[in-house]
Amino acid sequence: MSRENFNDLIAFLAVAREKSFTRAAAKLGVSQSALSHTVRLLEERLGLRLLTRTTRSVTPTNAGDYLIRNIGPHFDQIESQIASLGELRDVPSGLIRVTATDDVIAYILRPRVEQFLKKYPDVKIEINADLRLVDIVAERFDAGIRLGEQVTKEMTSVPLTPDIRFVVVGAKSYFRKNSKPKVPHDLLKHKCITMRLPTHGGIYAWEFEKNGRDVKVRVDGPLIFNSIFPVRDACLDGLGLAHMPEMVAEKYIADGRLVKVLQDWCPYWTGYHLCFPHHHQTTMPFSLFVEEMRYEPAESSHS
Repeated sequence: MSRENFNDLIAFLAVAREKSFTRAAAKLGVSQSALSHTVRLLEERLGLRLLTRTTRSVTPTNAGDYLIRNIGPHFDQIESQIASLGELRDVPSGLIRVTATDDVIAYILRPRVEQFLKKYPDVKIEINADLRLVDIVAERFDAGIRLGEQVTKEMTSVPLTPDIRFVVVGAKSYFRKNSKPKVPHDLLKHKCITMRLPTHGGIYAWEFEKNGRDVKVRVDGPLIFNSIFPVRDACLDGLGLAHMPEMVAEKYIADGRLVKVLQDWCPYWTGYHLCFPHHHQTTMPFSLFVEEMRYEPAESSHS
């Protein structure tokens, strides 16, 4: 069958389904007379009447019904598949805005973003480094990364990591001059490198837990930062003890430059989550991003 006959069949199906040459012509964007001529030529080629025309209506004949039932679905499927191709073309495009702390960006987000952008190079990701608990909706972000304890009921969340813990560390050079703390309150005798929290403006109190007992220690020291990386670097320089996510310290612990203390007082916390509002408009790029970021636990990373 020639390509012209395919076009004629599409024209016939439009008329049969609309039961009107006028409505079908408007839908196809052709004149009523041209459409009528197309259907008449198709009937002549097939040697069959496909439509019964009256002044008030247009109805399919038995032959017309046969074509609608047996050929119509194939054209519908072709149209659907072509539409799906359009969606696939549109999938890897658009802007995704995410807010997170600088350590989360460095150790969790950036490595996965690298893989995501290799798969979807037309997607743009804007990453905002901020220690504040940013209002995701008000500041027009698609998502934020939070510890499990910080996820609010207004948010949908997807886990990014297993449970994590914060550790207390010091440089070997620091411990050559200072004894290791045995219990959290020993920290009051030490120089500690602290952080000011931008959300409330206070100095972060180090949190500990052992045998169901929670302890907060308001440490003090010569240096206050608003980012974890300067804290780590000052600690490496031997300027005091520091409290930080284990992922930030582990490389330096492994090579012996930092030493962990108070390990039995450092609990695990619910890991990091990607959070976004329940009513977030889930575009295809964002859905793909969520699945790329999602942590799928194999087995517990600690007992």
